[in-house]
Amino acid sequence: MQESNPFQRTPYYVLTGGLAIIFLFPIIWSAVSSVSPSPGSDQVVGYGLGNYATLANAPTGLPTWILNSAAISIMTVSFVLAVSMLGGYAFAKFAFPGKNLIFLATLAILMVPYATLLIPLFILHNYLRDVPILGWNLVWLALVLGMFQLPFATYMMRISFESVPRELEEAALVDGGGTFAAFRHVLMPLVRPGVVTVGLFAFLAAWNDFFAPLVLINSAAEQPLPLALVNLRQQTMGAINFGSTEAGVVVMAVPCLFLFLLLQRDYVQGFMSGAIKG
Repeated sequence: MQESNPFQRTPYYVLTGGLAIIFLFPIIWSAVSSVSPSPGSDQVVGYGLGNYATLANAPTGLPTWILNSAAISIMTVSFVLAVSMLGGYAFAKFAFPGKNLIFLATLAILMVPYATLLIPLFILHNYLRDVPILGWNLVWLALVLGMFQLPFATYMMRISFESVPRELEEAALVDGGGTFAAFRHVLMPLVRPGVVTVGLFAFLAAWNDFFAPLVLINSAAEQPLPLALVNLRQQTMGAINFGSTEAGVVVMAVPCLFLFLLLQRDYVQGFMSGAIKG
């Protein structure tokens, strides 16, 4: 048996290592800058957490911004998963008139510019902003962000359900389970990678979005973290507090990195299920 040459995979390791360094460099740079001394920051002498202290002691407060971003992201993910799972299941497993036309119309939303959709949504928001619901602005923003994620999410869930053999669903129906029981107990565990992929994409989009909150959020107490950081970085005479800005970037990146590392296996499997189906 011929032994493999250990140098055959050297180009692969060099390429992947180089890409890893390129992608990690901005994150490492932000982390180091957030604790480094800088004349334009709140950490003037020595290394420390002065920039993080400034961020935490902001007028509205870092905990409030984090809670706002978390609330928007959780509501967005819940809305996207609920609608896309049911929609993907219907497109994958049922035959009804106009099915392909409706699916193409759903995907066509991806071709509409993001900013142009915000204009009518902003007008509608002005009509509905007096609705007596606690935190209405955050709920509305979560619905808006969820609508932007639905076309891709529905597409991912459709190919995830299509990758499941129909015989498994039919076996559940033969055993006496209804359509919903087959969906819940048989299909849902099998499409978990697709669900994780859709949920992760929805969370990252909602957590990091800046443009939609800029248009739809007017209250300082309801600002999510990305919008609050932009408003916070301006100091006297228009100078930018780069240290606090870098500290905010690190705070924003930590949940994204944690979730990606925690769910990366299911995330890769979610894309592979579509590739295998194709």
